[in-house]
Amino acid sequence: MKILALIVVAFALAGVACEDPAARTSKAVTAEPISVETTNVRSEANPASGREIVALSQENSKLEFVGSKVTGRHDGGFRQFSGTIEIEDGLVEKSRVAVEIEMASVYTDADGLTEHLQTEDFFLVRDFPKALFRSTQIAPDAEKGEGHYTVTGNLTLRGTERSVTFPAMISLTGDAVAVNAEFSINRKDFGIIYAGMANDLIRDDVVIKMDLRSMRKA
Repeated sequence: MKILALIVVAFALAGVACEDPAARTSKAVTAEPISVETTNVRSEANPASGREIVALSQENSKLEFVGSKVTGRHDGGFRQFSGTIEIEDGLVEKSRVAVEIEMASVYTDADGLTEHLQTEDFFLVRDFPKALFRSTQIAPDAEKGEGHYTVTGNLTLRGTERSVTFPAMISLTGDAVAVNAEFSINRKDFGIIYAGMANDLIRDDVVIKMDLRSMRKA
């Protein structure tokens, strides 16, 4: 009976230890970066051309992530970032999103981890102080219905640029614009290969959470 009890406890503990936050999210499709024509970001709307530039409001937006290892998970994010949403003809599918992240502004639920993430094991902030994302295509998701889109864009992280495709909810009203997305990426696709401790390995997939909101000019 004691042996049986130990086996039951072992399986129970294994179930808790193996819980993977990324398993509950959509996995982004990663590929070679897409070559796009570089455009200058304008700070003001241009009604004559049907183009409007909306600056992302950091006060109302969040960029967060969830990483995990064998024994648990860690929540974090970035406190400093900027960007724009360029709206063309009032249509989401003709719009573009650009975000620039200050990597030194990373935070987590553990001070030691926050410091470690800035080292060469992870983000190597000293050499790569910024991460960049620029969308290359926003396509309606007909299966999921109104407000659902598939976003593709080039993400540059730790000096590595890759194209990523992920699902998002995008809302465009007369006075505001909002982009919400939750998906996972493989950190090794961006050169982050630190394995962790031998008895507490770090999982490859990291959950990314975007909640970008900004008011449009009247």
